[in-house]
Amino acid sequence: MGIQGTEVAKESSDIIILDDNFASVVKVVRWGRSVYANIQKFIQFQLTVNVAALVINVVAAISSGEVPLNTVQLLWVNLIMDTLGALALATEPPTDHLMHRSPVGRREPLVTNIMWRNLIIQALYQVVVLLVLNFHGTNILKLKNDERGNAVKHTLIFNAFVMCQIFNEFNARKPEEIYVFSGVTKNPIFMGVIGTTLLLQVMIIQFLGKFTSTVRLGWNLWVVSISIAVFSWPLAMVGKLIPVPRTPLARVFSKPYQRCIASRNR
Repeated sequence: MGIQGTEVAKESSDIIILDDNFASVVKVVRWGRSVYANIQKFIQFQLTVNVAALVINVVAAISSGEVPLNTVQLLWVNLIMDTLGALALATEPPTDHLMHRSPVGRREPLVTNIMWRNLIIQALYQVVVLLVLNFHGTNILKLKNDERGNAVKHTLIFNAFVMCQIFNEFNARKPEEIYVFSGVTKNPIFMGVIGTTLLLQVMIIQFLGKFTSTVRLGWNLWVVSISIAVFSWPLAMVGKLIPVPRTPLARVFSKPYQRCIASRNR
């Protein structure tokens, strides 16, 4: 206790309750778990963007010799991921759901099996859809196979990729819960970041084409981009019904190695 406790007790304690109220312990645990959970949300969101962008560009470069996402576009995506995404997910307020979790041990991995499941589902969806657009988008969208048609196709891929990240931020808010919109209006910073990102993306596509090497898109291609991104919501809901093992993957893969070391020591 910070008020009635003795100096000896304070010096030997790890945590001191300044107001001598045990109810403060609940607040401390709630906010501590909230900070930890928000870090996990951002890591899941960040890894999804990185994996999807890397696979899309590598596969396209190896197959056709050109990348659908250029340097400036990747810089804008990184801005969404690192700055705006971190601001949106790190400001999530604590919820009562956090108090029903089991305590996390020191040696528990930061990236859980649930996060791996969500990450793989979203990244795989983005990679498949955008690579199909990259290789067959001209025929699917009935574009002319010329310089203008390729520019429209690459702009659509970039726009759809950004839209997927914006919509995936909602999925990252609730890694374990099926309904990802609960409490979203209670976080004005999150809604402000989403609105700002959408506004900036519209400005980039419609007015800053020279800077990002893009062309203006018609309303029909905007509908296509948003439709691709919206599908990530029901996909995430269905994916969360897939059970995952409680044992972390790092432990599963490390067991054979540990057994090998133990047998050598014998």
